[in-house]
Amino acid sequence: MKRAGILNRHLAGALAELGHGHGVLVCDAGMPIPQGPRVVDLAFRAGVPSFAEVLDGLLAELVVEGATAAREVHAANPDASALLTARFPTLELVPHEELKSLSAGARLIVRTGEARPYANVLLRCGVFF
Repeated sequence: MKRAGILNRHLAGALAELGHGHGVLVCDAGMPIPQGPRVVDLAFRAGVPSFAEVLDGLLAELVVEGATAAREVHAANPDASALLTARFPTLELVPHEELKSLSAGARLIVRTGEARPYANVLLRCGVFF
């Protein structure tokens, strides 16, 4: 058994399969899940695990070259907005409906237990070299 890092075998395996340019949507429990992408649902109960916990765990494992979030996050969820702008200084903002459309092209969707609106971000994988 792994001692550190991501222990969820479904998530660890999905991350190992990602390549340059692949998208990973990290989303709250209310985000509509499109058909197609692989989904790892980590939601246990409302708020567990939190969006911040899952995002920080993924960022420890991935190289990210870009991130996109819903423009509405600033007004509707100041905590998620602060988290995202701190982690991604060049965060791209699009209307929420566009983020939902973009999520259909993600390679992986990781659903958190977050129960606050607009705690969603689409990550674009980079390379480590």
